[in-house]
Amino acid sequence: MPDTRDFDPIFEVTDLHASTTDGIEILRGIELVVYPGEVHALMGPNGSGKSTLASVLLGSPEYEVTSGSVRFRGDEITDWSPDVRGKAGIFLAFQYPLEVAGVSVINFLRQALSARKGLDLSVLELRLSIMDWMDRLGMDPSFADRYVNEGFSGGEKKRNEILQMAILEPEMAILDETDSGLDIDALRVVADGVAEVRSDRIEMGVLAITHYQRLLDHLHPDVVHILIDGRIVKRGGSEIAERLEREGYEAFR
Repeated sequence: MPDTRDFDPIFEVTDLHASTTDGIEILRGIELVVYPGEVHALMGPNGSGKSTLASVLLGSPEYEVTSGSVRFRGDEITDWSPDVRGKAGIFLAFQYPLEVAGVSVINFLRQALSARKGLDLSVLELRLSIMDWMDRLGMDPSFADRYVNEGFSGGEKKRNEILQMAILEPEMAILDETDSGLDIDALRVVADGVAEVRSDRIEMGVLAITHYQRLLDHLHPDVVHILIDGRIVKRGGSEIAERLEREGYEAFR
């Protein structure tokens, strides 16, 4: 396989500054470039701006971009709404996935796939695809007919997010602390699910936002970024995460 950096970036963040709607600056000049097929990990302490960055990259109205840019496949998307970004192929796995009462997983995916790709699959056609992915992800097939995340355990909610990622086939996936609240076994299942999706989508870029080294042990990121006080203060390979494990965030302040 050729070096992914022989290609144009799939996702490029340049000098990104963002504030809350009441003017509190949180992101202070983020620089981030993801090439096709790369996995990037973003690590930082509580309050460093990790989840804010995920929200800004998806176009959340809770934050205002005050300067800088976000480009996806070469297009400037800083002013794009969340639904336009999602349709274009940017996916966010939430830290705390929402319950959607009265809407089954299969109907939710049918509507999302129609919005994403303009495909109007029958319930039967989609069910066949979902059953295949549920088998690959080790999910109980009965979940297809349950209401989205209603009564799901933490691990089941996260696996459901990975199922959505598999069906929607994004070009860029942002995983916002998808390991939050998971035990070691559930974390391994989720990480294996991400790897399974990537085996089909080898050009998909991934940005995994996490507190913990243990997720990186499974995802094997190409680049690790350390975010402190709204700035990326260090980036490199797995040695960055290993140093963080030994010395903590104080070593990077």
